Order: sequence, then structure tokens, then C-alpha cells
Amino acid sequence: MTGTALLALVAAGSALGAHLLTRARWTWRTPRTAIVLWQALGLAWGLASIGTLLGFGVAPYDDGVVAGIGRSLRDPRPLSPIHLAALAAGLTLALMLLGVLMVAIAGVVRARRRHRALLALVAHGDPEVPGTLVVDHPVAAAYCVPGVRSQVVVSAGTLELLGPYELAAVLAHERAHARERHDLVLLPFTSLRRMLPQSRTVARTLDAVELLIEMAADDRARRHRPAKELATALLRFASAGSAPSPVGTLGIIAADETNPILVRVRRLLTPDPLPRRVRGAMLAGATLVATLPLILYALPA
Repeated sequence: MTGTALLALVAAGSALGAHLLTRARWTWRTPRTAIVLWQALGLAWGLASIGTLLGFGVAPYDDGVVAGIGRSLRDPRPLSPIHLAALAAGLTLALMLLGVLMVAIAGVVRARRRHRALLALVAHGDPEVPGTLVVDHPVAAAYCVPGVRSQVVVSAGTLELLGPYELAAVLAHERAHARERHDLVLLPFTSLRRMLPQSRTVARTLDAVELLIEMAADDRARRHRPAKELATALLRFASAGSAPSPVGTLGIIAADETNPILVRVRRLLTPDPLPRRVRGAMLAGATLVATLPLILYALPA
């Protein structure tokens, strides 16, 4: 039971770590690294939770999770109804996590397909913003439709609201979303939110990851454009009241953002990144957290 107990400890520790990380502010100083840490915690929680149930289910074999499952397939006689129920619960949890992820992926794909079809009807190119689609709408909006062939979309209201330099910064931000495939980063967290809609920790986790993704796109845009341009554009969007981004897309401003805009502007104008050695230590820790459950799966009892 040693491996199973350790898996239970990892599952509890991952949940506690996620709870604490939702309240952390140092993550804003290194959003990309923090996103990796979030992914590691999520993966560790899922694997460890499943492994805890499976490990308890095969405990009579006293041979660890992997070996115990193999033996249970060959000779299930030592398993009591309680152990069989634990095995069933572990398999059910695994299928649920995988299932909600697949449902989320299918939903996003359908939404993007519909939106691309709509854009083909109502959007048009503009020589002032080459490579970008323009929608004739007075409300300011800017977002990217991710995918293999990503598209950046702005509204006519955005062209009226922003100057050429601010617009270039916004486009750089949206292209950063597309290049770094931030939509794929969000999918596991949105699917978990769908699975556990009443969980405040999961809701705060999704909010935290969404903000970190925006900050990561800000940082990449800042490589190509002065930070002041993007900061000014963000403030203009916030004051003008931008339209929410369609489902399956990533916008310059989330529909419910208020204070985060000021946080993003502040870090753009006064950046304070964590030292490289600290970021390296965080990445090493994230790797350990993500791989530890797999090691414990193979650990003999």
C-alpha cells in the first residue's frame, strides 16, 4: 500500500497546491513558467487520483498499481467487492476525465467551424491591416480564431478606436495567442470546469490560467512592439467597453475582466520578471510533480 498512500498524498498535495496557486501573485512575474506549473499540477492530480483508487483496488496483491492490475486480469479471485468497486471507480474517473476533454474539444471545433463559416460571409480584408479580417461592427473587438490556419479578427470599431501603433500591438498580441496555441493550454481546464461546475477552486484555477495566458501573449507582443502601445490599447479597450469574444476564440480582453486590465498594464509598464535560476527551478519542480505519479504507479507495494 506504500505506492497507493503516496499517490493519495500526491493527489491531496496537488489539490492544495492548486488552491494556493490561485491566490499567488508571483506567478504574474513569469506567466509561461506558471502555466507549465499549472499543467503539471493538473496532470498530477488526475493521475494520482486515478492511481489511488486503482491502487486500493489491487491492494490484495501487494504488488503495486501496474503489476496489481495485470494480476487482477489473470486472477481476480482475491478481490473483494470493495476492491472491485475501487477499481471500477478508478476506471470511471479516468473515463470521465478523458470524456469531458473529448467533449470540450468537439464543442470548440464545432464552434470554430461555425464561426469561420460566419466570417466567410460577413468579414473582409483591409489594406490597412493585411492578413487580418475586419468585421463591420461599431463595438471594439479583437480576437484570434486558433487552429492550423489561425485567423485574427478585428471590428471596424477597433480600427476607429486605436491608432496605427496601438493596433499593431493588439495584432501582435493576438498572433501570439495563435502561435503559442493557448487554446490547447486552456482546453483541459475548461473541460475540468465543465466536469466540476460547483468547484470554486476549479473556477479560480480557470480564471488564473486565463489571466496568465493573456500575460504570456502580452510578453510576446512586447518583443515586437513597445509595451506602452499595448498598455494604451488595453486601457482604450477597457474604457470603450469591448465586445466579448466568440466561443472558441481568444480575445484581447475577457468579457468579465476589470481589475486584471490594470494588472496587465502595470506589469507591461513596470516589468519585474523572476530571475532565470528561479524559473529553471520551477520548471524542474513542475517536471517532478508531473512525473511522480507515473513513478508511483510502477512502485511495488
